[in-house]
Amino acid sequence: MLCKTTIINQDNVDAILNALPKEREIDDLSRLYKTLADPTRVRILLSLSKQELCVCDLAAILNMTVSAISHQLRLLKDSRLVKYRRDGKMALYSLDDPHVENMINDSLGHLKEVR
Repeated sequence: MLCKTTIINQDNVDAILNALPKEREIDDLSRLYKTLADPTRVRILLSLSKQELCVCDLAAILNMTVSAISHQLRLLKDSRLVKYRRDGKMALYSLDDPHVENMINDSLGHLKEVR
C-alpha cells in the first residue's frame, strides 16, 4: 500500500539511519548470505553442526569428491563460518563458533513456522 501523502518524519528517519550498521558491515552481511545461498555449503554446515569432520567424511556424507568439498570448505572458511584444526595428517573441520549453529537453527525454525 502506498502513502497518499509525502510527509517525512525526520525523527524516525534519523533514528533509523543512526541505528543501521556501517556500510562495510552491511556488505559483509550480504556476502555471508551469498555464501549461505548454496545448498552444498548448507549441507556441510548442517553436518558440521552435528560433529567435527574431516574432508573425506564430508565427501562421503554429501556423495561428492574430496576436491569439491575442499573448495566449498575454503569458501566457508573465508567467510569465517568454519574452522579447522590439525590432528596429525588430518584436518578436522567444525563450525567457527556457536553463532553459526544458532543462525542455522533459527533459520530452520523460521522456515518451519511459515509453512
